[in-house]
Amino acid sequence: MTEWWRGGVIYQIYPRSFRDSDGDGIGDLRGIAEKLDHVAGLGVDGIWLCPFFKSPMKDFGYDVEDYRAVDPMFGTLEDFDHLLARAHDLGLRVIIDMVLSHTSDLHPWFLESRESRDNPRADWYVWADARPDGTPPNNWLSVFGGSAWAWEPRRNQYYLHNFLTSQPDLNLHDGLVQDAVLDACRFWLDRGVDGFRLDTANFYMHDPELRDNPPRPSGSGALEGVASVNPYGMQRHVYDKSRPENLAFLRRLRALMDRYPGTMTVAEVHDDDSTMRSAEYVGSPDLLHTAYGFTLLTERFGAGVIRGALESFERQPGRGWPAWAFGNHDVIRPVTRWGKGEGGDGFAKLLVALLCSVRGTAFLYEGEELGLPEADVPYGKIQDPYGLPFYPRYKGRDGCRTPMPWRHDHPAGGFTDGTAEPWLPVAEEHLRRAVSVQHGDPGSVLNFTRGFLRWRREHPALVTGDIRFLDAPEPVIAFVRSGGGEEVLAAFNLGGEPAAIEAPGGVEALSGHGLDGTLDGGRIRLPGHGAFLGRLSGTDNNTTGG
Repeated sequence: MTEWWRGGVIYQIYPRSFRDSDGDGIGDLRGIAEKLDHVAGLGVDGIWLCPFFKSPMKDFGYDVEDYRAVDPMFGTLEDFDHLLARAHDLGLRVIIDMVLSHTSDLHPWFLESRESRDNPRADWYVWADARPDGTPPNNWLSVFGGSAWAWEPRRNQYYLHNFLTSQPDLNLHDGLVQDAVLDACRFWLDRGVDGFRLDTANFYMHDPELRDNPPRPSGSGALEGVASVNPYGMQRHVYDKSRPENLAFLRRLRALMDRYPGTMTVAEVHDDDSTMRSAEYVGSPDLLHTAYGFTLLTERFGAGVIRGALESFERQPGRGWPAWAFGNHDVIRPVTRWGKGEGGDGFAKLLVALLCSVRGTAFLYEGEELGLPEADVPYGKIQDPYGLPFYPRYKGRDGCRTPMPWRHDHPAGGFTDGTAEPWLPVAEEHLRRAVSVQHGDPGSVLNFTRGFLRWRREHPALVTGDIRFLDAPEPVIAFVRSGGGEEVLAAFNLGGEPAAIEAPGGVEALSGHGLDGTLDGGRIRLPGHGAFLGRLSGTDNNTTGG
């Protein structure tokens, strides 16, 4: 199936934290291969591997030193080939993280570029002269705090870094740079990967005139999380990212992918309107296959919030195929971020079912199948360079990156069998939710996830069908998925108290999915954090299109 990703469920693996096979306290490729039976047993369609390329690890692999080499920390190219073959044997597709907007400052391209203004790679990065008073060329800010410009004395110029100073931005306006990164993509496609997750895909281009970003308008909403303490959120980022010139490069990338049938791209988009930008990037068949933004990765939660995001995408021109995630390696785990520590297993199950019932490709982050909460990493153990400058108002991303708990009876959770201390501490509450605990418990989040994904495959409407929304009061979100000769009604109670909604005519309950909502006469009754799935025998006229 060439469009395996359409309606697929893809499991995200953070290699440092999945499984350590060599006892050094850091996860690796062979460790991932060891545990692929667990992943395949969930019923997912593929895996996304976060970066494993050679890197100084200032940003844990998102600072690439060599696009064609595996960092020795993670293993070898042969280890990757073994992992890829093992995944394919299990029926799992493999997509890998390509970081094309920037490199490490140790990448040979940058080492050459910084030496002079007239060397062969002088223009491969974004260089600019200082203002007459020596200050940076404009007001652009780094996502990680402070100016987005760093001084390089060899050239007497500033270079752009949208992230760490050790992550200089590539100048993708240059055709030679485009050729070089596309060659890096081709290397992995030739090796057999099934696609790419494109890190910060809307950061590829900048305004060549280097115009100042305008301030964020007052009254445009309160900033949440790290944005409330990071000056980056005080600007509208209209010149340093999401430039229209990006579309031409995305078309070049798509043309490359089309030479490898069955491969796909999914863009990560972080913008002032991530949903609109995601839709733009997938709005025609010569652009990307799918994209996800941060709209549902914030602290905002509720039926209206989720419905608003889904409907916003559906209204965009082109109506391409969306992707959605509730958690990943950059944000607080959803059962903590949205559940505030309440709801328990029921809330964790609800989130898995909701994510895998909406129209789009679902990305399930490692540990979500266990209902893992955010770990509390003490200050002395924090590794994330994003967290340290903003502590204690923002503790960084380490709390969602702690090692995967495989065994409850092991101090490191079975993440490592060696004596080395894991790179991040294993949370005690995670041990209580280890795979070994949940595997034999029919009521566990793990077994619910396995059962629900298996059941979902039997209902094509939930995989590739269209979506239209039913009007329902908070905290209930309700919609109908239509396709494959069936219509499936889904209603989810996002609150902790029981709720009920009117049932449309001709609905009958579906069984076997593990959810506990019921049909009672003309009412759908939903316990706290409960859901109902049913089949419609006719089309309900009181729906709003999506």
